[in-house]
Amino acid sequence: MSLSLEITPQDLHRRMAAGERLHLIDVREPWEYQASRLAGAELIPMGDIPASLPRLEGDEDPLVVYCHHGVRSLRVANWLRGQGVERVQSLAGGIDRWSLEIDPATPRYT
Repeated sequence: MSLSLEITPQDLHRRMAAGERLHLIDVREPWEYQASRLAGAELIPMGDIPASLPRLEGDEDPLVVYCHHGVRSLRVANWLRGQGVERVQSLAGGIDRWSLEIDPATPRYT
């Protein structure tokens, strides 16, 4: 069974709460990462993803990529799948939707 390309904040929260091992990858820019981020996420800006491909291909944990509103992360997830990385999903609505629906303590920004 293949994973859907996107994961909702609710599904991600449930999987995290269950203690599932996930590799969270923030594909935003460093200033955005400093403004707001998910605990345990690794910053790999979108432009740096191709150089990180060998490491990501070897990662055994499912990958969840996210950005501000879910546009960049969806592009990254599509690209990674095109490179053969099948266990990757994009956080639908990004960190902004996470803040609105899951954790209001996560800062929002424009």
